[in-house]
Parts: sequence; C-alpha cells; structure tokens
Amino acid sequence: MDQRSQPHDPQLLRGLLPMLILVLLRERESYGYDLVERLRMLGLVDLATGAVYPVLSRFERDGWLTSHTRASASGPARKYYALTATGEQARLDSARKWRDVAAVAERGMALNAGVEQYESERGIS
Repeated sequence: MDQRSQPHDPQLLRGLLPMLILVLLRERESYGYDLVERLRMLGLVDLATGAVYPVLSRFERDGWLTSHTRASASGPARKYYALTATGEQARLDSARKWRDVAAVAERGMALNAGVEQYESERGIS
C-alpha cells in the first residue's frame, strides 16, 4: 500500500500540523484551503479540510499571524494569513523542539533495530 495514502495518527498530526502551518506561511502568505492543499502535497493526503482553521484562529489570536481579506475571482473573498515576527520566532522554536523530539525517537528506534537484529541472528521471534 502507498505510504502516502495511509491515515495518519491523529495525535502525531495534532503535534505536527501547527509547525507545518508555520513553515508554509513563512514561505508565502496563504488562505486556509490553500494551506490544506499544500499540506496534502507534502503527504497528508487524508487531512480534513477543516483541520487548519482552528490552528489559524489560535495563531492569529496569539499574535503569530496577521490576516487580510482579498477578493477572489473564483468565489467569495478569502482570508489570507502571514507570519508576524512573533510567529517567526514560534516557527523557529517549533522546529528546534521537533528536531529534539525526532532525535530522541531516532535513538529509541536505533535501540529497537539493534534488538531486532540480535533476535534475527539468533532465530528468536
């Protein structure tokens, strides 16, 4: 089965989604559905359309984002979001914390790989 089509763990997604939104908004300002599409292109193909809006609202309330409304040729006006200086700092902090957690996970999985190799070499199942 294609790894990209498998559902993602909701708990992992809950921790990862805010960081990814900050990363994408650093690249360029976006509206909600554009962010959903960009996240799906990263591999979150099962991401619900409404998943990003609570995060955007919280970030705007916390001062991490600014927003403005822009007319759209293909429908109603869209609310565009952009990072503030505080949001950029939050992005940097989030990336650092992610790297720290990922390093712990990698160390733990390396231990497990060593155990699996040991058991495989000795015919233990």
